[in-house]
Amino acid sequence: MSIRTIAGDCRIRFDGRRERTVRGRVVVVLKPDDTVLVHDVDGYQPVAWLTRAESLSVMRDPVSVLASDGDETLRVEALGDVAVTEHDATDAGTPVGDCRCGGRLVRTGSEAVCLGCGDRFGLPVGASTTDSACECGLPTFRVERGEPFELCFDYECGSLLEAVRDRFDREWRCPECGGEFRIRRRGGLVAACGGSPDCEAAFSVPEGTVDGTCDCGLPVFETATGRRCLDADCSARGA
Repeated sequence: MSIRTIAGDCRIRFDGRRERTVRGRVVVVLKPDDTVLVHDVDGYQPVAWLTRAESLSVMRDPVSVLASDGDETLRVEALGDVAVTEHDATDAGTPVGDCRCGGRLVRTGSEAVCLGCGDRFGLPVGASTTDSACECGLPTFRVERGEPFELCFDYECGSLLEAVRDRFDREWRCPECGGEFRIRRRGGLVAACGGSPDCEAAFSVPEGTVDGTCDCGLPVFETATGRRCLDADCSARGA
């Protein structure tokens, strides 16, 4: 991915909610997601911008930019000498260790991204990185799904689904039909009844650790927001 910039004497016209026309020696930033930002020397806020434009065209001779999104249009025209450059760019995030290629890994939301080779590793909700490393060389993360698990960034070394399934598959009984709950992936991890073919009981496995049993027979989880039954809608008391 790359970020393009245009720097020099430009006229900027914005049609839409923030309608205005200005001119100055500015820096225009064109991001990979087609966001256009126009910066001058004053303050942190752009003098004009259009976020994730539906359409974006850039002309080289003469230099101009046309971005549009619905009823909003941003036009940038070079009126003098300008410098047009392209820069390699990556996600920016919190450093979390080293990649197998030797590059630095940074965490950006639900992913860890290598600034060197560009490899990406998805992290589950609630995961916290550790100071340890897997035998493969990648860092590990810690996550709670019934109990704490420490896993490698690379799911090829062992996935969260496999870890939770090894520990809790067939561990709990369905309060509706008595069947055994199987650990499956349906978006997130769920405990789904594998008993009667007519039973559709299935509950998301929450972040947290198992700490006792609810009056309904299902496990109780200690979570960041308090204790709760595996069945978030359970009306039983004593959980």
